[in-house]
Amino acid sequence: MKRLVLTLACIIFPLAAFAADGFNFIDSLYFDTRASFRQHLNDGDYNGQFMADHFNIQGWGHVSENLTYRFRQRLNKKMYDENNMLNSLDWLCLNWEIDPKWTLTVGKTPLKLGEYEFDAVPIDVYFYGIFCSRIFQGFTLGVTGDYQFSPGQHLSLQVCNSPLSLGNTNSYAYNFAWFGHINKWWNTLWSCNLVQDADQRMINYLALGNHFVFGGLAIDLDLMNRAASGQKNFVSDYSVISKVIWSVGKWNLCAKGGYERNSSDNVDKNGKAYDVVIDPGTDFAYGGCGVEYFPLDRKTLRLHAVYFRDNMTKTDSFDIGITYRFDVIKH
Repeated sequence: MKRLVLTLACIIFPLAAFAADGFNFIDSLYFDTRASFRQHLNDGDYNGQFMADHFNIQGWGHVSENLTYRFRQRLNKKMYDENNMLNSLDWLCLNWEIDPKWTLTVGKTPLKLGEYEFDAVPIDVYFYGIFCSRIFQGFTLGVTGDYQFSPGQHLSLQVCNSPLSLGNTNSYAYNFAWFGHINKWWNTLWSCNLVQDADQRMINYLALGNHFVFGGLAIDLDLMNRAASGQKNFVSDYSVISKVIWSVGKWNLCAKGGYERNSSDNVDKNGKAYDVVIDPGTDFAYGGCGVEYFPLDRKTLRLHAVYFRDNMTKTDSFDIGITYRFDVIKH
């Protein structure tokens, strides 16, 4: 029944929007890519290599006055998976602006999760924590309704394929998120998520992403708790992540760190983990710092040098690289 509702929504609302006097054009089409020379030092052993980290094709456009589309294909991801034929597409969606307050989105979009680390554009992230790097599908097919109740404040309700399934299985996620602000220097990305794994067991995510801006200083603070029915302690599977960026002219000075823990007690009576992303018994700490330089503008060209390390691999990593974008169509 759930799959039927999603399928009907995917078919009906685009057809309804097409009924209006339409026009079809692309507003923006561009490529962006990141490459680096990555070096590792582990217990005295050194290795280094040149890497092509990202290559994306991105576009936005209009189908009619109130119907828009977006796509982003990451060519550094596996193009096709038998369980997920759209594996390399992060975004592939239609957005119907019903009125100035209500928008309906159908297609493949990011999971509505209240973490700024998770919400960041992947090409702008040099290293991730365990949760963000191991979640099976951070971008999933589904339906999202957005309600803007005041300028800069909106609520999202999303029903989508579970990010904990390896493909398009009979597992779903139900996500409610607030994108907004408390005052002019405190922005919020908070969510409550009910997520099924491949065995239809339910786990709850409570994620509070906070973004603070004080002039040229920006600070992210993500707090996330994961809990399932039968778990002994509510706060025993969690993440705390912070990022700081100080912008000075054409330079960014950056630092980021995080701690993620899942108690070894968080298993069911059969010894199976409630959390299928972060293993029970995990105590993971990671962090790093770096510098970014923008010779032209902040969208076109970026140079970076970044150091990071974690307590699991105990590897010192150092990246020197470049990110650049070139527009094909720009309105």
